[in-house]
Amino acid sequence: MNDWLIVALVASGILYGTPLIIAAIGELLAERSGVLNLGVEGIMLMGAATAFWTSQSFVSGPSWAAATTAILVAALVGALTAALLAFAVITMQANQVVSGLALLILCGPLGLSSYLGEVGNLTETSGLHRLPKLDLFGLADLPIIGPLILNQDILVYFSWILAAAAAFYLYRTRAGLHLRAVGEDPEAADAMGVNVTQYRYVHTLLGGALAGIAGSYYALVIAPNWVDNVTAGAGWIAIALVIMAFWRPTFVVLGAYLFGIVTSLGFTLQALGINWPSEIFSAMPYVLTLMAVIAASGGLGKYNLKAPAALGLPFRR
Repeated sequence: MNDWLIVALVASGILYGTPLIIAAIGELLAERSGVLNLGVEGIMLMGAATAFWTSQSFVSGPSWAAATTAILVAALVGALTAALLAFAVITMQANQVVSGLALLILCGPLGLSSYLGEVGNLTETSGLHRLPKLDLFGLADLPIIGPLILNQDILVYFSWILAAAAAFYLYRTRAGLHLRAVGEDPEAADAMGVNVTQYRYVHTLLGGALAGIAGSYYALVIAPNWVDNVTAGAGWIAIALVIMAFWRPTFVVLGAYLFGIVTSLGFTLQALGINWPSEIFSAMPYVLTLMAVIAASGGLGKYNLKAPAALGLPFRR
């Protein structure tokens, strides 16, 4: 392997890992509050569909304006979609696994996201806008750090800031302490005066908004032409990534880029003329997901890096 291949792999890892970071951080915050959202894939698809539809409505004008509006719409749709889950599992105290799967069916490849694609005739048009890259300080041509750090789109930088902010929030603020208390022992948190229901609602909706933004990344950067199931299981990988990262934001970034590199490995090697069976590369992210979940559930979980104790459990005051 030469330096060009390594840089290409890392750049591809950043590309495919960015939506995983954003979606996984959102899921991590929701799970820290005790809410398991298995509908992340459906929310990402809704974000992708609405973002692409919104960007297509900007027939003229700068791409950054169209992309920014599309991202904001995707975030709003993601939050509203997550509100359905929040009402079911927090207010009505329904089973979180069943409710999450129901949300996935409602919004997934055979649900509302596909319907939006048909109604908006999204499959009949090519993308008019892409999220532009930022040439920071005019140094995009620098070797290695240029393409990897100084010439990325705004959502890449947002994902880095988001991970750092989430870590600071969880471990350096009173609100983060309350959030962890809600996820570990909601009865004790309630006795201390913490509004458990409010914390769960806020972080579930925030997780939905971030999943919607993650979905918009596929419509605006990775695959700016609408196809059903454009996320191709990325929502499930984001959920597994939270487990693999032991519910810690810093590990989420490392894991997401590892998944991103594995996901893009086939494309990168094919661009270099190395033609291996495509089925191997298509299966690798899911094999890695399975291995990560097994490892996190087994021996690696003994270092007090476990799921929040109240995850998936309803709170009855």
